[in-house]
Amino acid sequence: MRIVLADDERMVRTALRMILDAEPGLEVVAEAATGAEAVSVVRAHRPDVVLMDVRMPEVDGIRATEQILGSMPDPPRVVVVTTFENDAYVYDALRVGAAGFLLKRAEPDELIAAVRLVARSDSLLYPAAVRGLAAAHARRSPAAPAWAARLTGREADVLRLIAQGLTNTEMSTRLGVGPATVKTHVAAVLAKTGARDRTQAVIAAYETGFITPG
Repeated sequence: MRIVLADDERMVRTALRMILDAEPGLEVVAEAATGAEAVSVVRAHRPDVVLMDVRMPEVDGIRATEQILGSMPDPPRVVVVTTFENDAYVYDALRVGAAGFLLKRAEPDELIAAVRLVARSDSLLYPAAVRGLAAAHARRSPAAPAWAARLTGREADVLRLIAQGLTNTEMSTRLGVGPATVKTHVAAVLAKTGARDRTQAVIAAYETGFITPG
C-alpha cells in the first residue's frame, strides 16, 4: 500500500514515516509540506492513501483534498490528520470527500489500523466521531432529498447501518442476507445519494435530515 504524507511539520512527517514504513505491506512513497505540494506529489506518485494535515500554508488540507479528488481518475483515499476531532475544518474536509480523519495523538497501532481500514473501504473510520461531527456541523436542507424517495426500504436500512459503522459482514448478519447482497445494496446507496464513499453517504444523510441526531 502506497502512502503520501502531507504536513507542514517535518517532525510529524518523520514520525509518521517511521511508523508506517516499519509495517509490512505499507510504504511511504512521498512527502509534502504544503497543500499545493501535496496535490502535485499525489498526482506524480498515485498513492493508495494520503494522510493530509487539515491546516497547512498556501493551500489548506480541505482545498488540497478537493483538488486531488476532483481532478484525478481513481483518486486515492484521503484521511485528514488533525489535533482536534470536533473541528469545523475536519467536517469541511469530510464534506469535500475525505474518507475519514485521524487525531495526531493517535497511537501507532491505531494509525496503522486506520490506514488499512480506509484502504479497504468496507466500514467507516471512527463512526461515532463522524456522526458527532455531522450532528454538530451539518447544514441541513429544509426539504427531504430527492434521493431518499429512490431508496428501497432495505437500502434505507443499509444507509442507517453504514452510519453506525457496520461492515458488510456485520450488516449481512444483522439483515439476514448474504454478503454479496449487502455489497449490492451499499453500491446502490452510494449511487443514489451521489456519494463517493460511505463517509460522504453518512454526511449526506445527516445534512438532508434523512438521519437525525439522537
